Amino acid sequence: MASLTANPLRRTPIAVTPQTRWLGAGCAIATTLLSASALADPSAAPAGPELELGQHFVLDPVSDGALTAGGFGFAFLLGEVMSTGEISPPAPSVGASSLLPIDRVAITQKIDPHAATYSNIGLYTAIAFAVADPVLSGIRDGTDALLVDAFMYAESGSLALTVTDITKIAVRRPRPIDYINCPPVPNSDGSGTMANPRAGCNSTDLGLSFFSGHAAAVASIGATATYLAFVRSPHSPRPWVTLGLATALTAFVSYERVRAGKHFPTDVIAGSMAGAVIGVLVPHLHRHKQEPVPIWVGVSPTPAGGALSVTGSF
Repeated sequence: MASLTANPLRRTPIAVTPQTRWLGAGCAIATTLLSASALADPSAAPAGPELELGQHFVLDPVSDGALTAGGFGFAFLLGEVMSTGEISPPAPSVGASSLLPIDRVAITQKIDPHAATYSNIGLYTAIAFAVADPVLSGIRDGTDALLVDAFMYAESGSLALTVTDITKIAVRRPRPIDYINCPPVPNSDGSGTMANPRAGCNSTDLGLSFFSGHAAAVASIGATATYLAFVRSPHSPRPWVTLGLATALTAFVSYERVRAGKHFPTDVIAGSMAGAVIGVLVPHLHRHKQEPVPIWVGVSPTPAGGALSVTGSF
């Protein structure tokens, strides 16, 4: 066992802005997740039934069922609300020069009319794998593995959908295609600009660019598949092959979403990050308590600020 403790963090006065409030909220959420999962010492867990061969994860039918059903139900209802057109999309308010340099290519490129189809094929491929992989787990490790893996894939997907839809409605960023086809037009009195009245420029979908749901879904499935592969087949090429294919498929789908004019590069990057985090956390929080966690990360307050500790078997 080895232990490493960082020097206490010094307090530095900062200006309280909306950005710092969001940063503080993010730190609080991250600390809570660490405290609830990575900090839990498995040796302190109550003794349970013997860990059977191939049984690495456990489910709570009530909480997992509620999360999965609630996530899919929420995403479905929000999708129905958005399909009514009652939520007006914001008109592009800045020019290409005001966008982040990485995002400008999305509105200066030539749109590929087939890219949306390619990205859908990539998404359906990931979903097909999420259906097939639990069946393969059942063949290798029994019915329990089939049910547990299927639930974890479903839970990852439902949470990714929920987080994506909430973020899209909260941010309401115009899509690149909106900048290309529906730029603002001058007011009749010449005092400024207004939303483009052209047909098709008032679709709710045009304001749902951030972040990419395709990238989030594929990344969540790929991250869950990779986590399961490393746990179930740690000494075989399977986890590394899964990691490589999952990364490649996520990159392919993300690239095609940009080429289709549906998203900016930052949209697909954020979607991939969010999906990967969800895809890792879901199976990690289902690990069997009798399985030792190799590394614990601790965050604790100190008189001067805070301290970070890392303890584990090396």
